[in-house]
Amino acid sequence: MVKINSIKVSPSLINTSCAWSSNLTQLKELYDSPYTGAVTTRSATLDGFPETESNTVAFTRTTVSTINSFGYSPHPLAQYLSWVETILTTSDAPKKPFIVSIAASDPTTLRTMVQTIQSLRTKLNDTPELSTIAIELNTSCPNIHNAPPTGYTFPSLLPLLTVLKEEYAKDESLTIGLKLPPFVHRDQFLAVLDGIKDLCIPGEGDSVKCPFAFFTSTNTLGNSLLFPDQTDGEETGEFAVPTALGGVAGDALHALSLGNVYTFSQLLNNPENALLKGISIIGAGGVTSKEAAERMRKAGAAIVGSATLFGKEGVRAFEIIAGN
Repeated sequence: MVKINSIKVSPSLINTSCAWSSNLTQLKELYDSPYTGAVTTRSATLDGFPETESNTVAFTRTTVSTINSFGYSPHPLAQYLSWVETILTTSDAPKKPFIVSIAASDPTTLRTMVQTIQSLRTKLNDTPELSTIAIELNTSCPNIHNAPPTGYTFPSLLPLLTVLKEEYAKDESLTIGLKLPPFVHRDQFLAVLDGIKDLCIPGEGDSVKCPFAFFTSTNTLGNSLLFPDQTDGEETGEFAVPTALGGVAGDALHALSLGNVYTFSQLLNNPENALLKGISIIGAGGVTSKEAAERMRKAGAAIVGSATLFGKEGVRAFEIIAGN
């Protein structure tokens, strides 16, 4: 069991936000699985995000890897909250938390989204000791036209992060995390941590509280290109996905994701970053086997997340990763 602020995740294996956690049926299957300790929704916007036939995924032929051209979910946040409420109030499965993944481009919209989620928490009688809902802000989708992942320019996130800080200050039981892109050099990691430090809140006496409880590291790697002969499907176009470029995930991303988790783990354990020592890492990227999950934990992940194998095998993927 891993406790992240007010949520408990047991077992420490979850799905990450993805196209296969888009609807009620998929979310219910994830919730009912004894091998998932929490369920992450697909990243939602306030009003839903346009989706066309060009938004799709292709699996590679020789490894458990994908390239996808998906953006955010076409379903609005309100739909996800309705589904979450339905599952939490009707399922016979043992209670487990939902991580509601969201995306917004301006502070006003984000505040509305957070307050709507908080209203559901109130309705469900969430307690400071044990919550069933957390929030993940997706800063890293690589497939949004004319909107590069803000996680790569961390200072640009300050208006959104300030909203999250302010909402946390009203209710410190609110569990907030950030889904981050794959980074490739040390300054990128330091920019994240320096930005988070500036948002910490004075507590009692000399104590300081960090509004952010977890990092999900990493999202897919954008600007990637695969051709149809590399995939196991029936793609007939010039490229594996209609948009040509997309985000690569699975085995092809594993080494870089391990490096990201390891680097964040090392930096968070550095005394210079003592203000952030409470941040947990959800390690994601190429978790396609029990061995890959073990590598993530060795790198420093408190919780392991998977999407690609889930997309390939269905909810059985988590039984495979658990080693059963």
